[in-house]
Amino acid sequence: MRPRLFFAAALLLLLLPSPSRASAPQWLQISSPHFTLYTDGGEKKGRHLLDQFERMRWVFRTLFPNVNDPVSPVIVIATRDKQGFQALEPAAYLAKGQIVLGGLFLKTQDQNYVLVRLDVENEEHPFAIVYHEYTHFEFSASIGWMPLWLNEGMAQFFENSEIRDKDVRMGEPSTESVMALRQSGLIPLPVLLKVDATSPYYHQEQKGTLFYAESWALTHMLMIDDRMHKTAHLDDYMRLLAQHQDPVAAAQQVWGDLKKLETALSYYIQKNSYTVLVLNSAAAPIDESSWTVRALAPADADAARAGVLVSVGRFADARSMLDSVLKQDPNNALACEDMGMLALRQNDQAEARKWYAQAVKLDSKSYLAHYYFAAMSMSQGSSEDADVESSLRQAIALNPTFAPAYNQLAMYYGMRREHMDDALKLITKAVQLDPSSVGYRLNAASVLEGMGHFEEAEKVLQAALKVARNPQDASMVQERISQVAQISASMAQRDNAVVSAEPEGSPQVIVVNKETGPRHPTEPPTGPRHTAEGVMKGVTCGNPSILEFQVVSPKKTVSVYTNNYFQLDVSALGFTPNGSINPCSDFEGRPAKVQYAEVSDKTVDGQVVSVELHK
Repeated sequence: MRPRLFFAAALLLLLLPSPSRASAPQWLQISSPHFTLYTDGGEKKGRHLLDQFERMRWVFRTLFPNVNDPVSPVIVIATRDKQGFQALEPAAYLAKGQIVLGGLFLKTQDQNYVLVRLDVENEEHPFAIVYHEYTHFEFSASIGWMPLWLNEGMAQFFENSEIRDKDVRMGEPSTESVMALRQSGLIPLPVLLKVDATSPYYHQEQKGTLFYAESWALTHMLMIDDRMHKTAHLDDYMRLLAQHQDPVAAAQQVWGDLKKLETALSYYIQKNSYTVLVLNSAAAPIDESSWTVRALAPADADAARAGVLVSVGRFADARSMLDSVLKQDPNNALACEDMGMLALRQNDQAEARKWYAQAVKLDSKSYLAHYYFAAMSMSQGSSEDADVESSLRQAIALNPTFAPAYNQLAMYYGMRREHMDDALKLITKAVQLDPSSVGYRLNAASVLEGMGHFEEAEKVLQAALKVARNPQDASMVQERISQVAQISASMAQRDNAVVSAEPEGSPQVIVVNKETGPRHPTEPPTGPRHTAEGVMKGVTCGNPSILEFQVVSPKKTVSVYTNNYFQLDVSALGFTPNGSINPCSDFEGRPAKVQYAEVSDKTVDGQVVSVELHK
């Protein structure tokens, strides 16, 4: 992504009043159906900006009716001047000589912030970077199937949008993209359509410039062509992509000969003028009378801004602001949630859980507060806490499209070996909400394995293999498929009756060879505890959730097991796992610190209590 930024026209030395004498601006919260805006620039400007965002959202719903609203909410922070903006923007932009931003889109795992300066509203395309990144946000739910060329092409098509009183003007050409393409040859379309995050066209500066330029030109040509000829070829192409068809094969199916399409693109680039797309937004269902406006107490305004500081990594500034808020208002739920996020970003899960618990106690209306309280409780071995289930249920009620809450509740039931039918429904819902997640599909397979449904688990894993977006995910899924197949075959061999051959005329004798339970005892881990550090080897899984492995180190080898790997306390030190950890597929060859308790069966060293994975 190449943000479009603008430079200050001049440097002025201003004599500013001291903070102690300056009148503090009144912060307002203005809420529309799809955005929450915080501003110190007054209600009129705030409403105008919020109207622009609602109209931009309407544009996407109109042009792409099959693209759903993203899950995470959008919070807009509109400051009245440069000073207020700089109090929140990333520290890297504050250094001397850095370019001056007019807007910034911040997308984190959980929150999406738009920062806007209201005092640059008259500049040409002042919000280009905001519209560019907002386009990525709109298509974030499609990241599992949308190729990079189309994702970046769309962002550049919409970045120069102009939202006026009654219409929206989009697709104004990028002069630098046109010049770059006229000076260089085109990337062959079969190559462009398949560029991914590992391609040099996405990383190397010279090739990357050409990739972005051609992505813009192809998207522009296809978008305008569809509108002028009242066709829906680009929609048809996106529909095929959503079905996980190959980008090149899908393009051939929609547009035919790609050489002819490439020739058409070459002619298009040489045009002297370009058509722009104008949508009449007068009919957009935007009812400002339904918007709510409330004046914020200073503590509430600071709590809202502190969340931005956490997101941009200005942790010291965030903590200072939150300490001040909590001193004024110890029961500020948003400040408690921000403190939880701050602790989480600093890898202090115990501290994070404490603050999220406080936010939940204060009846926070944030689905993230409820979700993270439950997730932190489970990761710290507090899965017996009755509040975990209720918090996850509350997170789902507050945001029914938030897939992680369904996934977490499914894993909660799986760990406790209860409500397994509900666990299956929940994890199925998570997959439906985020079909591109390999991790959710792996967890669905784990639930099915725990229920003894190995054939169904293998089908889920085969589907996961189709949506794997990189070799690592594909390898992980393939390994799980092999393990499930082995377990299924082993169970079938145990359950099948062995028929012994008798002399002809004699009755057949059926000998049933069937194990009646796990090899090692299921008993509370109350024996003396020990810790072993080394590499996990010989990982094997059995029905329904048996796990056995060895911890190998230069000094000794420790043999351990658990009859319910859903109850394992698994954590990671020094790295962030890609998705949920599955012991059957992720433990083999991994360095770890394993805590285990002695048991009555002396053929093993003990029963696993916790596993801390290392890099």
